[in-house]
Amino acid sequence: MNEPRAGQMRELLRDAAGYWERRRTLFNLTLAAVVLAWVGLTWPHFRDALTPRSFFLLLILALAANACYSLVYLVDIPIQRSSFASSWRRIRRPVWLLVTALAILATNYWIAAGVYPYVGQ
Repeated sequence: MNEPRAGQMRELLRDAAGYWERRRTLFNLTLAAVVLAWVGLTWPHFRDALTPRSFFLLLILALAANACYSLVYLVDIPIQRSSFASSWRRIRRPVWLLVTALAILATNYWIAAGVYPYVGQ
C-alpha cells in the first residue's frame, strides 16, 4: 500500500468517524441499560454498593469501554485502504452489532462474576 496523502487520510478518518461516532451513543446507552437492568432487577442486593466510590469505578469502566470502542479505527482505516473497502462498508453494521453484543456479554460477565457475588457481604 502506498502512503495516503493528507487529503486522503482526512477523508478516510471522516468516513470512519462519520460511521462509528454516530453509533457510539447507542453503544453507551446499551451498556448503561445493562447496568441499570442489573441494579433494578436485583434491587435491594445492590443498595449498599451505591457509593461515591462505586460511581467513580463505574465512570472508569465506562471510559475503558469507550477506549475499547475506539479501537475500531485501527481496523477500519486500513481496511478502507484495501481492496476490501466496498465489502467492509457493507458489513460495518453487522460488525457494530457483534462488537456491541460482545460488550454486553462482557458487561454481564463482569457484573455477574466480579460484582454481584461481593455486593451485600
